[in-house]
Amino acid sequence: MAHFDLSLDELERYRPALTEPGDFDTFWQETLGRQDEFGLAATFEPVHNGLATIDTFDVTFAGYGGHPVRGWFHLPVTRTGPLPVVVEYLGYGSGRGAPHEKRLWADAGYAHLVMDTRGQGAETPDPDPAAGDIAAPGFLTRGVLDPRRYYYRRLYTDAVRAVAAARTHPDVDPSRTVVTGTSQGGGIALAAAGLVPDLVAVMPDVPFLCHFPRATTITDLPPYVEVARFVKLHREHAATVARTMSYFDGAALARRANAPTLFSVGLMDRVCPPSTVYAAFNHYGAQRNVDQADKQIRTYPFNDHEGGGPAHEVVKLEWLSKQLETSV
Repeated sequence: MAHFDLSLDELERYRPALTEPGDFDTFWQETLGRQDEFGLAATFEPVHNGLATIDTFDVTFAGYGGHPVRGWFHLPVTRTGPLPVVVEYLGYGSGRGAPHEKRLWADAGYAHLVMDTRGQGAETPDPDPAAGDIAAPGFLTRGVLDPRRYYYRRLYTDAVRAVAAARTHPDVDPSRTVVTGTSQGGGIALAAAGLVPDLVAVMPDVPFLCHFPRATTITDLPPYVEVARFVKLHREHAATVARTMSYFDGAALARRANAPTLFSVGLMDRVCPPSTVYAAFNHYGAQRNVDQADKQIRTYPFNDHEGGGPAHEVVKLEWLSKQLETSV
């Protein structure tokens, strides 16, 4: 796939105007505030993982609406004192999988919570208040005619609650909490960054769910094409769809973040086009006056949606180690 989006020079300057509803912050304050009545009810049950160097726990906590959300929590077997914790969110259509599948951060010496994705994995159902609404196949238009019923309202809330759940474990240092994820997981990490005020680092890779007005018109690949298919059939709802999605735009939520960040982007990525990633990166921390020195993006000119892959994991490991050294 050849380059199809803006040039790199243009991408580095690309900071589009974002359409935010007037009650954006109120919407999220009320959404998160209503969860207080449920408590976290976080549990960590040991499970056998077949690994000699990592202890794994089956996690359940109360997500949006008190709905039980699953996850894996990993700790290095050899550990002393409370550890920094990395909370990881997953790509579109993915669940937490088997205990041994995602272990990088525990291998590196951190606590690591992998959050299952409601309705997408096999173990966390999504009690959907919009189940009878019209929608295109997939998740991107579920409840899209009302932001209060939209699927990502529940999922972003789960992400915030996952951070709170991870911080309750006695082997975790709550003051050193990190969020990360790839594709959908990267977009969710940006949402968490905008909604949790005291993270120490944010690492979104090739993030999905950013700059919806451009994303839904520049690519015809899934998942963004779900929106085009919906509006193609329901033309009368185009403005409503755009307004609902504006509450969940990763670029808008990124503006409210205040932690140091490391992004990644593939310039041949047609799933999450580079201009949508750069829109989020260039807006990141704008409302919190984040120092430019605390914002980095690693660009992979000849990579598609895999981004930097394992090579970028090396970059992340080194970058996070330095961030945590300076946060002590």
